[in-house]
Amino acid sequence: MSQKDTYLTIASRSEGLFKDNGSRFIALAYPVQTEQEVKEIVSSLRKEYYDARHHCYAYRLGYDGAVWRASDDGEPSGTAGRPILGQIDSLQLCDVLVVVVRYFGGIKLGVPGLIRAYKSSTADALASAEIVERIAGHWYRLDFPYENLPAVMKVLKDMDLQQRNQSFLNDCSLEVFIRLTLEDNLIQRIEKICKFERII
Repeated sequence: MSQKDTYLTIASRSEGLFKDNGSRFIALAYPVQTEQEVKEIVSSLRKEYYDARHHCYAYRLGYDGAVWRASDDGEPSGTAGRPILGQIDSLQLCDVLVVVVRYFGGIKLGVPGLIRAYKSSTADALASAEIVERIAGHWYRLDFPYENLPAVMKVLKDMDLQQRNQSFLNDCSLEVFIRLTLEDNLIQRIEKICKFERII
């Protein structure tokens, strides 16, 4: 099986809404890449919607979706976080966080009602999001003496690699982004001409 090095995520924040028996479910979807970003967004939404009853969420991170979490935040177990995650997964999205803020309307919705509400509000938010394809890969830092600059630059040009943080003094360094399927090829070509380490 060939390695996959693209994945789907959302381009920017989007919102969705579901109402039932006076309760309002406001779904907010975000592109995220780290659990730290998730914590910061959830924390800021708790402050922004401080008067809401629940702030339930789910996320899936990484090009392969290996890192995930679903939080019911006080709702009956399995009625909030899992339905939110289910909607993320139904679109095969990664690097996505959805937080659903619930304002209680005074009438209990029951387990089926809650599942429907969290699922529907999340589906609404993701339906209004722009879904984009991203390339999965890693950033590498390359360090090499100035005399090796032409050889290094030739490899980067041949492979058409994105670069940043360049420094060309006696000792040169730069960072390059390499997609997963080209990683082995890059390492084979540069290991003789420079030191390298994966940074992200």
